[in-house]
Amino acid sequence: MSGLELEPGTSGPAGTKPAPPCTLVIFGARGDLTKRLVMPALYNLVGSRLLDPATRIIGIDHGHETDEGWARFLTEAMQSFTTDKTAEFHADTIDQASWGFITQRLSFQQGNFEDPATFEALAGTIGGNAVFYLAVAARFFGTVVEGLGRAGLLRQDDGFRRVIIEKPFGSDLSSARELNARILKVAGESQFFRIDHFLGKEAVQSVMALRFANGLFEPTWRREFIDHVEITAAETVGVEERGAFYEPTGALRDMVPNHLFQLLGVVAMEPPTSFDAEAVRTEKAKLIEAVLPVPPSDVVRGQYGAGIVLGRDVPAYRDETRVSPTSSTETFVAMRLSIENWRWAGVPFYLRTGKRLTARRTEIAIHFRPAPYRMFRDTPVDALSSNVLRLQIDPVSGTTTEFRVKVPGPAMRLGDVRTTMRYGDFFAEKPNVGYETLLYDCMTGDATLFQRADNIEAAWAAVEPALDAAGPDGIGVEIYPAGSAGPDGADALLARLGHRWSGLAAE
Repeated sequence: MSGLELEPGTSGPAGTKPAPPCTLVIFGARGDLTKRLVMPALYNLVGSRLLDPATRIIGIDHGHETDEGWARFLTEAMQSFTTDKTAEFHADTIDQASWGFITQRLSFQQGNFEDPATFEALAGTIGGNAVFYLAVAARFFGTVVEGLGRAGLLRQDDGFRRVIIEKPFGSDLSSARELNARILKVAGESQFFRIDHFLGKEAVQSVMALRFANGLFEPTWRREFIDHVEITAAETVGVEERGAFYEPTGALRDMVPNHLFQLLGVVAMEPPTSFDAEAVRTEKAKLIEAVLPVPPSDVVRGQYGAGIVLGRDVPAYRDETRVSPTSSTETFVAMRLSIENWRWAGVPFYLRTGKRLTARRTEIAIHFRPAPYRMFRDTPVDALSSNVLRLQIDPVSGTTTEFRVKVPGPAMRLGDVRTTMRYGDFFAEKPNVGYETLLYDCMTGDATLFQRADNIEAAWAAVEPALDAAGPDGIGVEIYPAGSAGPDGADALLARLGHRWSGLAAE
C-alpha cells in the first residue's frame, strides 16, 4: 500500500473523510472529457487523500484496448499537461505516487453502449457501491441508463448505485423532458447526478457563503439596492476541433441553460433553510422558475470572424474544421432576463458568453443603485456612478469592490477606487479542474451541486422563445472580429436601459 493510501477511519485535509469504497465506471473511457478532466480530478483527489484504497476504476469504450494500454494512454495525456499551460489541468510535474494510485486501479472493458451484453458483462464484475459516469455523447444518455437498468446494475441491494450525466441534458425543453421521463422510469431521482462543472469551482460555491454569511451584503441583496446584474463567461478559444459538435449546438444551448443559469441560481436564489442538498436545490429551482421566458427582442446572437486573439491570427468560425461556410450558428449570445419575484422584480439580469473574445473571464458583477448626488451638485461630478461588487470566478478567484472617495486636496472632488480580495492571498489554493468536489460529492451522496429535473426543465423553458427564433428569419447572427468584446448589438441591448457591459481586459 502506497504512502498516500488511507487506513480505515483516517481523514483527508481539515478532517474531511475520504469517500467510501466505490467502483467508478466510466463510459467513454478514451474520450476527451475523461483524459482532460475526469482523470486529473481523480489525481487531485488522491493528492488530497480523499479516495479510499478500495476504489476501483473501470473504463468502457468501443475500441479494442487492454488494461495496460488504457493506463498508458492516460499517462501520456497526464504528462502532456505538464507542458500545455492552456489546459484546464496543468502541473509542472506529475507526482508518481499519486498517479500510481490511479493506474494500479484501472481496468478496461470493451463494449458497445447499445449492446445488452456490455452491461451483462459489467454486472458480473461489480458488487457494492458503484458510480456510473456517462462521459459519452448525449444521444447515448438514455441508452446507457436503460442498459444499466436491464442488467440490474441500478438496484441498491448491497450498496449505492449512482449515475453522473454530463451536459447537454437535452437540446430544448421537449427533449429535456423526454430524457428525464426516460431515465426516471429506470431509477429514482436521488440516483441521478446531472453534472455542471461550473458548480465545482470553489469561487462559485463561495458566492453562497459570501451572500448568506455576511451581514454586510445580504440586507442589500435585493431590488431596493441593486440596479442590475451582469453574468459573463468569456473565452479566448474558438471551437478548435469541435465543429461537428458545435454546429448543431451553438453558444446558447451550450452555455446558457446550464453554466450561466447555474451562476444565476447561486447569485439570485432565496436563502435556503440549511445547506442540505434538497433545501439548496429547491431554492435554485424556484428562482429559475421565476425567470420569465426571454423574448427574441432581448437576445443578441453573434459569430466570430477572422481576427487577432492574444497576438495570434485566428480564422473565422466559418473557416474552422467541420463548420459550414454559410453557418448561422452563434458563437456569442447576450440576453436580458427578468425575474418575477419579490426580491428581483424590475432588476435586469444581463447574461453574455462567447468564444474568441478579447480576454478569458468568468464574472458576476453586482451594480448597486447610485446614491443621491444633490449635495455634490456644485462639484465637477455630474452624477455618481454606481458601486460595483465583482465576484470573479475565472481565471482568478476573488472579489473586487468599486466605490468612490474624496480626492485629496482643497476641493470636493470624487475619485473611483477599488479594493481587491484574491483567494490565493488568504488560502492555500489546490489544483482544481472543477470536477474534484463534484466527484467526491457524488461518491458521498451529497447532491447539493447537481441539477434536479425541475431545475433543468425550468431553464430550458426560459430560453425556449430565443431558441425557436434563432435563425436567418428570426434572430440572425452578427459577425464580430475575433479578439473583440463581441458584436455591437450586445452593447445596444444594454444601452436601451442606460447600461453598459464591463470591460473584459484584465484589471
